[in-house]
Amino acid sequence: MNAAQRTLSRKADEFERYGMQSLFDSKIPREQVETSRSLPEEIRQVIVDLHREMPTMSWREIADICFIRFGRKPSHHSIKHIATSGSPPSLTARRYQPWHHIPDPAERKLAVIRLHSEGWSITSIAEYLEVNRKTIYATLQRWAEEGVAGLEEKSRARKGPRKVTLRIQNEIRKLQENPLLGEWRMSAALSRMGVEVSPATCGRIMAANRQLYGLEKPQRQPRAKLEMPFKASQPGCAFLSHFTNSDPMGLLVRAHGRHPALWGT
Repeated sequence: MNAAQRTLSRKADEFERYGMQSLFDSKIPREQVETSRSLPEEIRQVIVDLHREMPTMSWREIADICFIRFGRKPSHHSIKHIATSGSPPSLTARRYQPWHHIPDPAERKLAVIRLHSEGWSITSIAEYLEVNRKTIYATLQRWAEEGVAGLEEKSRARKGPRKVTLRIQNEIRKLQENPLLGEWRMSAALSRMGVEVSPATCGRIMAANRQLYGLEKPQRQPRAKLEMPFKASQPGCAFLSHFTNSDPMGLLVRAHGRHPALWGT
């Protein structure tokens, strides 16, 4: 399609505003076209403030915010013209501080909900509050599912009973007097007693016992070094078995590739 990018953008804006009518009637009345001059001063000021508060916000996103707040969606060309015209903003500071600078957890989530209700996208909210998008998604999901109760901070304390009791810890301390028991052998010893504790948990408890009671850490037993089964008999010489149809018993071939039949030549 041989059409300018600006023409395609204008046609897309007209289709969003007028629907199928824009495809057949290209002459839309001039008074119905929203321009930067026909916008009320209140909308113009909101555009300037949004661009000042969030400079990376796209012109189309600002148009969506204007439509949500005022029911009027100006073109992105008009928004760009208004935002870059040099008009002074009415905001002198940020409306909301970054996420981690807000001490009250409920106020943090309220900031996300208010910005989203104004039409801000997830990406813009995350960038504005300096937090990842996963946090924004989780906040909005809790608000949709729980309402006002979702503003409260959830407790991260353990909900179920502890699996390792004091009796189990005492048994580990008794067995730990044997310096040859490591975390894996300790887990196996407890399993034979009918107690299922993972080796990682045993290792943490054993490390704490060593600090409290001065127990020794299990030492690795020395092992004799095993000889390589296919060690070369001479330096720089390696052997391998080569089986062929003509020689089912195999031939020893030197690393340089010469056939044994040629060794005598």
